[in-house]
Amino acid sequence: MTEAIFFDMDGTLFQTDLILASALEDVFHILRSEGLWDGETPIETYRAIMGAPLSVVWETLCPMQSVAQHEKNNALFQQILIDHITAGRGALYEGVLETLETLYTAYPLYIVSNGQAAYLDAIVMHYGLQRYVNGVYSIDRLPNGNKSDLVALAMAEADVTAGFVVGDRLSDIRAAKDNQLTSIGVRFDFSTAHELAQADEVIDRFDALLRTTQLMKLS
Repeated sequence: MTEAIFFDMDGTLFQTDLILASALEDVFHILRSEGLWDGETPIETYRAIMGAPLSVVWETLCPMQSVAQHEKNNALFQQILIDHITAGRGALYEGVLETLETLYTAYPLYIVSNGQAAYLDAIVMHYGLQRYVNGVYSIDRLPNGNKSDLVALAMAEADVTAGFVVGDRLSDIRAAKDNQLTSIGVRFDFSTAHELAQADEVIDRFDALLRTTQLMKLS
């Protein structure tokens, strides 16, 4: 039996909240200047659906716009986010690097995220996560945008049969359950009590994974 740990990125490894508001403001400032948006930037709406597939994000934020405009919005947003990351305006959560360094000695580690490949790669390279991560799976890999299927793909390609999914949203918890893995919810920026109540375990600090995964491995 091969065990692995699959990590969400936004709100789990990376403090997306540090760059989210400014990046979204930049996008909607441009949309307002082009006559494509009227009103405030819907930051709280985005925070509430953080972790949803990007197509759902833009349908929710800009329901009156066309699919083509949604794609343009998203391309602009992704580039602005990457610019913020490479400029050092974001951060990993406290203890992420140290915890991954330890876990890497016991488990293969993978990132499985609803984020797009270029965005995830920017975070991985900027913070040196490639030292510990065996693979990065972005939602680009699947046309249906289903995180459970993305975890299943990662498991199949890596020949993984057991392990954990660590994340902050219901899609992460469901991805674990749908693939017979253990779900570990993180109580960070975007999590909700209702969603975390469905996880097998919940942690408040990233380094708590060291004790949680070891106890579960022994049980």
